[in-house]
Amino acid sequence: MNRPGPRPGPPDRHRDLRILWWVNAVDGLGSQASGLVLPLLLLESGHGPGTAGVLASAAALTGVVLGPLVALPADRGRRRRLMTGSAALAAVGTGVLALACLGRPALWVVVTLALTERLCAVTYEAASRGALIRLAARDELPRAAAGLQVGDQVALVVGPALGGVLFQLARPVPFLADALSYAAAALGVRAIRTPLDTPAPAPAPAPGSADPDPGSDPDPGSGSRRGERWSARLGAARAGVVTVAGSPVLRLVLVWTSTAGGALTLLFYTALFRLGADERSAAAGLVLAASGAAGLLGSLIAAPAVRRLGAARLLTLAAWLLPVPCGSLLWADGAVGWGAAFSGLSFLVPLITVVLSSVAVARTPAALQSRTAAVLASSSALAAAGAPTLAALLVTAWSPRTPALLCTALFGALAVYTWAKAPGVLRAAGAAAATGRGDGRG
Repeated sequence: MNRPGPRPGPPDRHRDLRILWWVNAVDGLGSQASGLVLPLLLLESGHGPGTAGVLASAAALTGVVLGPLVALPADRGRRRRLMTGSAALAAVGTGVLALACLGRPALWVVVTLALTERLCAVTYEAASRGALIRLAARDELPRAAAGLQVGDQVALVVGPALGGVLFQLARPVPFLADALSYAAAALGVRAIRTPLDTPAPAPAPAPGSADPDPGSDPDPGSGSRRGERWSARLGAARAGVVTVAGSPVLRLVLVWTSTAGGALTLLFYTALFRLGADERSAAAGLVLAASGAAGLLGSLIAAPAVRRLGAARLLTLAAWLLPVPCGSLLWADGAVGWGAAFSGLSFLVPLITVVLSSVAVARTPAALQSRTAAVLASSSALAAAGAPTLAALLVTAWSPRTPALLCTALFGALAVYTWAKAPGVLRAAGAAAATGRGDGRG
């Protein structure tokens, strides 16, 4: 436990889960409002799409490096402190950026503050990934994951349009809204009564490893104490990689998050550069808001769809449908065409996300939640890191249709892979969970 002293009563997991949903929605709303505006701020300041793309790629790469480093202390009793501290620091950094935007800040000021905010956001995200399993039983995970996805989609509906409108009013306002959302997130996490760092029972060893948390109890006679400590730390950090590598269902999640994450990021920045340059922030914000509304609908029906169709069938069906709206971008022209195609993509993606996130949490030992999630997130961030720069290159040197053609081919290949792998993998995972093995609760 992170807070000393008695609590006013037994924790209510359902109440705390609702708080986590609200925290996620409020934090996402601020991030979406300012995330749309940051590239537009650079474009308005006279910098080209290449500068905005490089900054976005550099911000994404911070997650690749920092996420796994934060995951270890988060899994070892510092989850709540990391979440509250990083959210509070992000509120300060984003507030300073808002003040800087009262004038015409130099590029290095914007870059420094934006990367500071991103470092804090990555820390918060990495620490928060182990919270869901503390607040929901295994059979409630699809519903719990769907609640988080609903918050993400609500933020997508309101955030981009709000960011565009606020940016038109005054440049600092979207960043001020983001600072307030981070402050609200810090207070919300502190309001959760359920212990987020309760030591979990020792889970079964991950495949390929004799110890699910290797190096946690080093042999004092194996060498110098300093060498043992470093060996223990490296072993503990490696546990997430070992768990993902040894689990077929987590490997399926890894392929999906990396490939789909990179493709969707590429399409997002293609739309932003195309519509942001021609029709300014209002059109880009409205397109993303429309896609967010479709994503909200997909999030609301995701949990019932899992119950009705089953995880494997729903995942395979959605995978086969994804190339259709993506391919329609080859003929899209203007905000209406892009909005319709993005809405189709955004309706399908939450169905996939809920399936993958719930099985990933269910199949990961509780003591390794953040470390395993950090491996998945870092792989996805690495795949997406080059997407903004690639989008700028393709839009500038070729055509806005080139990224759509590339992503359609990627989604087609992903559908074939899912059709071949997902049914057997998810069926085996369900059988293991039914017998109480590998459900994250020992």
